[in-house]
Amino acid sequence: MQSAEVDRIIDRYKRRTHVKYDVISPSVYMIRQEKQRALLRWIRKCNIEPLCSKRVLEIGCGSGDNLLEFLQLGFRAGNLSGNELLQDRFAAAKERLPSGVGLFPGDALQLQLPKGSFDIVLQSTVFSSILDHDFQYRLAQEMWRWSAPGGGILWYDFIYNNPRNPDVAGIPLRRIRALFPKGRVRYWRVTLAPPLSRLVTQIHPALYSLFNGFPVLRTHVLCWIEKTIDDLT
Repeated sequence: MQSAEVDRIIDRYKRRTHVKYDVISPSVYMIRQEKQRALLRWIRKCNIEPLCSKRVLEIGCGSGDNLLEFLQLGFRAGNLSGNELLQDRFAAAKERLPSGVGLFPGDALQLQLPKGSFDIVLQSTVFSSILDHDFQYRLAQEMWRWSAPGGGILWYDFIYNNPRNPDVAGIPLRRIRALFPKGRVRYWRVTLAPPLSRLVTQIHPALYSLFNGFPVLRTHVLCWIEKTIDDLT
């Protein structure tokens, strides 16, 4: 079953239109800038500093965008690691990232990583592409096992289903809490609904911030799921 779901995930990503994610698109760069501001709020409000000492693993690191951003924020390359299932994205990440960043190819559930070896385990729009709930649960368990007490899971994903895209499914907050029942969850609603974002930024990029001022139009959450010091699981 696990292998079948991995194959389905690969097929889902192959069907995606990457033109939508072009970084020079006003919609894309406005979403990225808002996400950067949300990360800064997370660092301040959750006392993540000093960043240079934090060990980070990203599940589904793609071509390395998030890890590059972490480097710019002040995390050290030698403390960053990424896992990527898709071979072309893994190759791109290896080419773009400094050699000190540890990269692991293949299925994340096959990683042999020590318990509690990371302060931050990150996933960004990965779980919404996993439609098998048992696979989600097993991956969440591994992420929790890899996170150190006092650290946690950094989560960015959308919370609503997209009726036009059967290859993804929103992960509501109740599901996040069910996946990490021992975690202390803090979250921020972020990201103007991408279809609306693409529409309004064609008129003017500033309209992104205007429409994003209405929380009901935000489709994603940035979550910090803290693993308390006394949680040794």
